[in-house]
Amino acid sequence: MSTVKLTVNGKAVSVDVEDRTLLVHLLRDHLNLTGTHVGCDTSQCGACVVHIDGRAVKSCTILAGQADGASVTTIEGLAKGDELHPMQAAFRDNHGLQCGYCTPGMIMSAVDIVQRHGGQLDEATVRHELEGNICRCTGYHNIVKAVLDAAGRMKVAQAAE
Repeated sequence: MSTVKLTVNGKAVSVDVEDRTLLVHLLRDHLNLTGTHVGCDTSQCGACVVHIDGRAVKSCTILAGQADGASVTTIEGLAKGDELHPMQAAFRDNHGLQCGYCTPGMIMSAVDIVQRHGGQLDEATVRHELEGNICRCTGYHNIVKAVLDAAGRMKVAQAAE
């Protein structure tokens, strides 16, 4: 057993876990943050994407101990109270989800994409960047629309800060 100390969604936590515990299981099973999904157990689908120190990471590919001392943001940490993050609002407004299983990981990846590209995105870039996230319900059209819409919303929100 090891004690893992990290900041999750802005709150300091300390959790005793077995050394082989994956970050996704620490989040889901120990912290009850079930928005981060386990979709494939092979790091193919992207349903488990979270941000570690501001970068998108598939949480099924990292041991909890590797995140010791890091800042982790999950889908539950994006909204500010009842106010959705611009990406969450864009997914809702553009019907960028169907069953919703991939949605948390898709949103977390999309936020990272927009931040890395400074909001300068086109459809081809979004489609290429989302290749690591699988949605079995949609043709990705509305997901791409949502990401492009959110890029503009995130620029406006950033300018207002």
